Amino acid sequence: MNKEQNIPSVSLRKFLKHSLDILKNPLPFHNQNFEEKGDVFRLKIGLKNSVIFVRDASLAEYVLQKNQKNYTKSKIQTEDLVKYVGKGLLTSEGEHWKKQRKLIQPAFHKKQVVNLLNNIENAIKTEYKRITPNVVIDIFPILNDLAFQTVVKSLFSIAVDKQDISDLQNITEETQKMLVKELRQPYLGWWFNFSGEIKKHTDLTDQARQILKHIVNNRRISKTKEHDLLDMLLDAKYDDGSSMAEEQLVDEILILFAAGHETTSNALTFTTQLLALHPKWQDKIYNERKKLEEESNDLMDLVTKSKICQQVIEEAMRLYPPAYFIDRVNKERDSFNDMEFEAGSNLLFSVYEMHRNPKLWEQPNTFLPERFSEGSRKFSSQYFPFGAGPRKCIGNNFAMFEMIIAISELVHNYKIIPDFEAIEITPLITLKPKNAFLKFEERI
Repeated sequence: MNKEQNIPSVSLRKFLKHSLDILKNPLPFHNQNFEEKGDVFRLKIGLKNSVIFVRDASLAEYVLQKNQKNYTKSKIQTEDLVKYVGKGLLTSEGEHWKKQRKLIQPAFHKKQVVNLLNNIENAIKTEYKRITPNVVIDIFPILNDLAFQTVVKSLFSIAVDKQDISDLQNITEETQKMLVKELRQPYLGWWFNFSGEIKKHTDLTDQARQILKHIVNNRRISKTKEHDLLDMLLDAKYDDGSSMAEEQLVDEILILFAAGHETTSNALTFTTQLLALHPKWQDKIYNERKKLEEESNDLMDLVTKSKICQQVIEEAMRLYPPAYFIDRVNKERDSFNDMEFEAGSNLLFSVYEMHRNPKLWEQPNTFLPERFSEGSRKFSSQYFPFGAGPRKCIGNNFAMFEMIIAISELVHNYKIIPDFEAIEITPLITLKPKNAFLKFEERI
């Protein structure tokens, strides 16, 4: 028997039959196939095209880490996303990616992120002023703005025109919505081009690039050091002593806006909802914060010693990973266990399914932060909220520090009351929350 035939297949007919449901939310369809076919299956999406879906963590570890040199990102990121955010770390491959990663990595080292903590905290506190106590609100818009403003304050610590920032946020969100349309409805590609929809959104991206060039140029002219991320990116040098070209710098900043705020706002919203449903963990975070404040008023101490808060966030990202799929394409034919993958196979790793796979986790659908009491490292072969291997998210330390400050600050000031029956999701480019209605009671 051909080893490729060892991969169970889901027919094109079934895919088309469920296409409208998939457009709204593909996760139930994929879950049904995993339950019926096993941890790896091939989904036919055309007469010749197919995608291999995976929730086998050992195969994910093999592809993302052990044999990562044979795998590249799919055209979704290396082509489709490029037209909206350029060729930055997220969308580049090969030597260009290696060169950029080596250049930018130091800016996101823990020691450098420490210098940004006060800016992060100030952005968080400013956005929390928008919470009206004892009134039911959808918390996602506030946390979404909070995450965006955190990126803004970390990149540009000095005052930047509010209208420019508002335009950047709107453009970032609009172009991502357009990309989702393109990916979910590939059969309408001709219409998106003919109707001018794609050009409309690439024009928006051009507008964003002009705003960023203006901000960068003003910084260069000022010749002042603000010790923020923009300074670090401007000062970064390649091996030959040269700096990033302006277009490349703008690409990297666009990537930071696109990838750096949405995943964090999603994770913060899901964490807040889970805390609302499990008030005992609110009390644990609150008591931990009080104890830490009695010992020290240093913000870095709060970030590094808030172990309970970190456990809660890690468990929230297990249940609701913002980056819920990881895609790869193999350059050369490859094999794993009793399966073979012909060159050019599209592999889609469902982080959402791996994080809930009953073969890997006890009570996989239950919120149990205590499972991370020894940290997440013990689950490194099956827990991928920031990806894995050399392509692991460069901003994972930044994101975790930001989320710890945000959740600790929120629980310190409020008791969180749910006004929803169950957590709802909207799977787009990232796993987004839906109808996150909560009430906040001020703590006395």
